[in-house]
Amino acid sequence: MEYLLIFISAIFVNNIVLAQFLGICPFLGVSKRINTSLGMSAAVAFVMVLATLVTWLVQTYILVPLHLEYLQTIAFILVIASLVQMVEIVLKKVSPALYQALGIFLPLITTNCAVLGVAILVIQKEYNLAQSIMYAFSTAIGFGVALTVFAGIREQLEMADVPKGMRGMAIVLVSAGLLSLAFMGFSGVDGGLRTLFGL
Repeated sequence: MEYLLIFISAIFVNNIVLAQFLGICPFLGVSKRINTSLGMSAAVAFVMVLATLVTWLVQTYILVPLHLEYLQTIAFILVIASLVQMVEIVLKKVSPALYQALGIFLPLITTNCAVLGVAILVIQKEYNLAQSIMYAFSTAIGFGVALTVFAGIREQLEMADVPKGMRGMAIVLVSAGLLSLAFMGFSGVDGGLRTLFGL
């Protein structure tokens, strides 16, 4: 049941973009079309789960035993950047079609603070390895849901008669704020589920 709560909470209640405000750059930059947002979501999901797995192992078996916890952020950034580069190289050799499909999204993930944020959050929440992977996967789904819904809104806005002063980034930011408010409606769900199941 704990894993179900992690899953629901990461997607809806504590959405990485709309509640914790991490990953705003790709959220605003890659959300013009639904197909590009889906590609970015898939790439982020893959890298986020892989990066969380590796950084959890680095923290647990290298940094903590050597009492180097103060190097956590630097070590995690290096691990994430290295993972993205390795994934890019492997995809280029193994699956050129998938590499072409992901295109610019893989290098963009290196600068996506949501990936680093999740890696640090699982350590702060003291999750075990299985919980960490579940949290990373759920957070990636939440990122994808927010990005895809927002891309759909932006596609509809292109056909709407927006007042002249609100065109461009102004209406995009207002729409992002309204979407964030909509997700705040889920704020009591995890507490209600915990009460319901006696956790």
